[in-house]
Amino acid sequence: MENLQNLLWLWMILGFTILPAIRQALVAMRRRSLIARIERQRGTRVISLIHRQQAGFLGALMARYINLDDSEQIMEKVRAAGKKPIDLVIHTPGGLVIAASQIARVLRAHTPGVTAIVPQYAMSGGTFLCLASDQILMDQNAMLGPVDPQINGMPASAYARVLKEKEKSQILDNTIMMADMSEKATNQLQQMAFELLKPKLGKERATEVATMLTEGRWTHDYPLYVEHLQELGLPVSTAIPAEFRQLLGLSGAAQAQVVKRAAKGKSAR
Repeated sequence: MENLQNLLWLWMILGFTILPAIRQALVAMRRRSLIARIERQRGTRVISLIHRQQAGFLGALMARYINLDDSEQIMEKVRAAGKKPIDLVIHTPGGLVIAASQIARVLRAHTPGVTAIVPQYAMSGGTFLCLASDQILMDQNAMLGPVDPQINGMPASAYARVLKEKEKSQILDNTIMMADMSEKATNQLQQMAFELLKPKLGKERATEVATMLTEGRWTHDYPLYVEHLQELGLPVSTAIPAEFRQLLGLSGAAQAQVVKRAAKGKSAR
């Protein structure tokens, strides 16, 4: 009986810790090998910004987004690329404006050139990074999105609309303050988008497109597909190498192992 209990404990330890860790290490090894192959074939340095759900405290799943840690890491990787062109693989729902603007600034300054690779989606701040790139390669069904600012979870344009449609005497002071902040945020993002678009589109068209993307014309999660982006004049192509889709899949497989292990841990508790 005691031997059977020991075997059960050993099986649990292997099943919950060692075997998942080995599988995750193997996936990471395949991912590094694939990146090395892409870099040899394209003569580039591959950098990835891939955000998926991850296991947090007590196995709870947490959404990931562009933050200051990302900007610090990517800025360092861009500098380390030296004179090599960069393939930036982007898969993100967006994130902090300050972090995305830092990354965009260092991408724009990388003179060997930057190609944004979007296998599935790069929304909000992810779109901002695409605007900073020299070329955008997307899957035919991949999407970008508007870059209009969000204030306290609400679109900035909604606060501005309140001021237009109601008498000030009927509006709370806090709403008026939020509208003021929203106007400034919209103007700032519009100017930043314009600066990124001007070298590609020229002054007049860059102004038009920057306004479209930041004014709240669409909902914040509105999908902008390849055809629409090309109509806007962005340098978008669907000639995305299959290896980048594989890379996204391997990144998902590695994260799935972490999530699966966390779920097992929760069920065991």
